[in-house]
Amino acid sequence: MAFKVLISDPLSEDGIQPLRKAGNVEVDVNTSLSSDELAEIIGEYDALLVRSQTKVTRDIISRATNLKIIGRAGVGVDNIDLSAATEYGVIVVNAPDGNTNSAAEHTVAMLMSLARKIPQAYLALKNGKWDRKTHVGVELKGKTLGVIGMGRIGAEVAARAKGQRMNVIAYDPFLTKERADKLGVDFGSVEDVVGAADFITVHTPLIKETKHLLNKDAFNKMKEGVRIINCARGGIIDEEALYDAIQSGKVAGAALDVFEEEPATDHRLLELPEVIATPHLGASTVEAQENVAIDVSHDVVRYLTEGVAKNPVNLPAVPKEVLNKIEPYFYLSEKLGSFLTYLTSGVIEEINISYSGELNELDVAPLTRNTIKGLLKRHLGDHVNDVNASYLAEKRGIQVNESKSSTPKGFTNLLKVEVKTKNVTRSVAGTLLSGLGPRLVQVDAYSVDAVPEGNLVVIKHNDRPGAIGKVGTLLAQREINIGAMQVGRSGVGGEAIMILSVDKNLEDADIEALQQIEEIEKLTAMEL
Repeated sequence: MAFKVLISDPLSEDGIQPLRKAGNVEVDVNTSLSSDELAEIIGEYDALLVRSQTKVTRDIISRATNLKIIGRAGVGVDNIDLSAATEYGVIVVNAPDGNTNSAAEHTVAMLMSLARKIPQAYLALKNGKWDRKTHVGVELKGKTLGVIGMGRIGAEVAARAKGQRMNVIAYDPFLTKERADKLGVDFGSVEDVVGAADFITVHTPLIKETKHLLNKDAFNKMKEGVRIINCARGGIIDEEALYDAIQSGKVAGAALDVFEEEPATDHRLLELPEVIATPHLGASTVEAQENVAIDVSHDVVRYLTEGVAKNPVNLPAVPKEVLNKIEPYFYLSEKLGSFLTYLTSGVIEEINISYSGELNELDVAPLTRNTIKGLLKRHLGDHVNDVNASYLAEKRGIQVNESKSSTPKGFTNLLKVEVKTKNVTRSVAGTLLSGLGPRLVQVDAYSVDAVPEGNLVVIKHNDRPGAIGKVGTLLAQREINIGAMQVGRSGVGGEAIMILSVDKNLEDADIEALQQIEEIEKLTAMEL
C-alpha cells in the first residue's frame, strides 16, 4: 500500500529526500494552492507537509478523510488547528531541534558584533568615515555571560561562550547542580544572573512568567555597562525599560533579533547607536531550513510506516472506551501539577504519580502525561502538551514514576502527585466528588477540601486564635473578597495551612502586607 503525501509549501529538495526514498510513499508538491483548492483535494492524502504559508484550518481537516499526519517544517504550529487535528485523530509533528545550531550561532554572532561594534563601524565606513576611536569595543575573554534559559539553544550558546573563554552563569527552572556541573557553568536565580553578568542573553519561551522578565527592576540590579542580547522572543525584554537603561548609560548596548511587535522598522530602539538589530533571522540559514524539512520528513515516514512519531505536538488517539472513563480526570490531573509548581521552589528532580481505587484498573498514561504537562507548563509555556511532556521532563533529567493501588484510601478514586527536589518533598492529592467536580483533598500532610481553580492563596501558619481573622481583616481592608476558605492542621496549636479562593490575584503589595502577620510562616499566591 502506497501512502500519498502532499507538500503545500516550498521545502528544499534535499529536505524531502526521506520521503522520496521511502518505497511506499508517493509525493506530490503543489505550493500554489488556495485554501479552497486544498480543501478540495486533501481527502486524497495520508499526510500533509507545510511551513508557515499554508493555513491548516478546521474546515480543511474535516475534509481530510484519509489524513493521518500533518508535518510542520519548523517549530511553531500556529497555522495548524491543533484541536481540530486531535478531534479528527490526525497527529501533528514539528521539528523542534532543526534550528538549534542556527539560533545559537546567530546569538553568538550578535554577541560578538555587539562587543566589537561591528555594524556601527561598517556603517560609518560605508558613509566615508575611517573612525577607529569611536568604535573601540570590549573583549569577551574573562567576561561573564548570563544565560537565562538553558534549553537546547541556551546550552549551545553557553558552550560556544566557554570556547571564547567567557565565564557562564545560567538560570533555568529545571537546571540542577549536576547538570550545571556537566555543562561547566555556574547557576543561580534570575537575580543572581543579572547581578553577575557582563553580557546577558535570554533563551526562554514567551509566557506569563517571562513577559518583561528583564524590566526596570532587573536593569537596576545589573552591572553598570552591561550588554543585552535577545534572539529568542520579543516581549521577554521590556523595550521601554531597555530604552531608558541605554539612555541612562546603565546598559552599554543591546543586540536584538526579535521585537514585541514585528516588523519593527520604525522602533525607537533602532534610533540608538548602542543598538544593533536583525529582522528575526535566528533560524534563517540554508542548513536550518533543510534540517527542519529533513526532520519532519523522517517523522512523517516513521509514523506512516511504524505508527510512531518522534516529535508529536498533539495528543494521539486514545481508545474511545478508555477516554470516556479517564476524561473527567484530565482537568484535575493538570491542576494538581500546576498547584505543585507554585508550591515547589527548588529544581524538580523526581515526580511520583499514584492512582488509587477504580483508576487502578485503567490505562492512566494520558493522565500521567497531563499531570507532567501541568508541572512544566508554567515554566516552559504552551508548547508543552500531553504528548511531549514526558519527553521534555526526561530531557531535563526529571525522573517520572507511576504507581497504582486498588486500595481506595477513603475515596472511590484518588490521584496523588509528589515532587522531589534536592532538599524538599511536596505532595498534593485530588479526587472527583460526585456532583461537585474536582477537589484538592490533601496538601502535604494536611487534609483539605478545596476547588483547584481560579486565584488561590496557600498560607502555612501557626494555629493560634485570631490568625484566620487577621488574614480576613487585612484582605477586607484591601478590598479583596474571599470566595472560600479551607483550613487543615496537624493538631491544636501546631502548624496549619489555609487555602483561600479570592476574587482577584494578589499584588506584590498584598503579599508583603500578609507576610507581616506574625502567625504566617509562608504564603503562596497562584492562578490556576
